[in-house]
Amino acid sequence: MVTKEYSKAYTEVLEILKHVPDKDVQKIPKEKLDFYKNNMDKDYDYKLDMTKEFEVQEMSEITKAILANIFRDYWATPEQKERIELKEKHDLEKLEEEKREKYNPDDIFKNKEQETAVENTNLPVKIEKETFFSKLINFLKNLFNKNN
Repeated sequence: MVTKEYSKAYTEVLEILKHVPDKDVQKIPKEKLDFYKNNMDKDYDYKLDMTKEFEVQEMSEITKAILANIFRDYWATPEQKERIELKEKHDLEKLEEEKREKYNPDDIFKNKEQETAVENTNLPVKIEKETFFSKLINFLKNLFNKNN
């Protein structure tokens, strides 16, 4: 099942492809174009503003990703493909490194040991009973702080 966001993105992609030269559109497999047509949102009306540059056109992030994949897979030169793949690999490695730092199992267990050590310390605590007068003072303080 295709989500509403993807259906709208397919509509946007197909509208953009109407303004791409036919020789470039023909490089995209017919099955892929048929998939976009069959799953597009037919109620969504998307029009390109031809007075604006392509980079500033209103479109969803999903549309941008689909167009980037189409460019990489069907229109890019071998040099462009190589640069794109290197960039994607670099971004993926950076993301994995961030995950490794954030979810490092060694650090997780160290923190857990420290937390349990703190939790196991049972120190006597003096419990003071709050008097009626102090309750009244605290209530009035809270009342005035809420109004300010």
